[in-house]
Amino acid sequence: MATQATSVNIGIDDGKRAKIAEGLSRLLADTYTLYLKTHNFHWNVTGPMFQTLHLMFETQYTELALAVDLIAERIRALGYPAPGTYSEYVKLSSIAETPGVPKAKEMIGLLVEGQEAIVRTARSIFPLIEEVNDEPTADLLTQRMQVHEKTAWMLRSLLEE
Repeated sequence: MATQATSVNIGIDDGKRAKIAEGLSRLLADTYTLYLKTHNFHWNVTGPMFQTLHLMFETQYTELALAVDLIAERIRALGYPAPGTYSEYVKLSSIAETPGVPKAKEMIGLLVEGQEAIVRTARSIFPLIEEVNDEPTADLLTQRMQVHEKTAWMLRSLLEE
C-alpha cells in the first residue's frame, strides 16, 4: 500500500491508521470481487428460476456497487489511497473468480460463500478498530456485516429443499 499523501490528525496514530486502511483494502477487494461475480451471474443465469434470480442478483450487485464507494471513501478519510485495479483486487481478495458459467444452484452457493467471506474479512478488522476507538470504521463494518449476513441467509434459503 502506498504511503499517505498528507498529514492526518484524527486521534489514531499513523501505524494504526495504515493497518486499518490495509484491512479495509481487503474488504474493498472482496466487495468488488463479489460485485463482479454477482453481476456476471445476473447476466448468465438460466433455468426455471431465471426471473427470480436475475432480479435478485441485480439488487445484490447494485448494493455492492454502492458499498465499494463507501469503503474506498473511508480508506481515503484515513489518509491512504484506495486500491482500484483488478490486479490489486486479485492479490487482496479472499474470494476467487469463478471460471465459466455455473448452473443456477451453484451460482447461489458461490454467492453465499462470497457473502460470508466478506463478513469474515470485516470481522477480522474489529480488534484493531476497537483498540483505537475508530467508531466510523466500526459503524461501516457493522452495517456491511448486517447486509452480508442477511443476504447470505436469503441465498441459503433458496438452496433448501
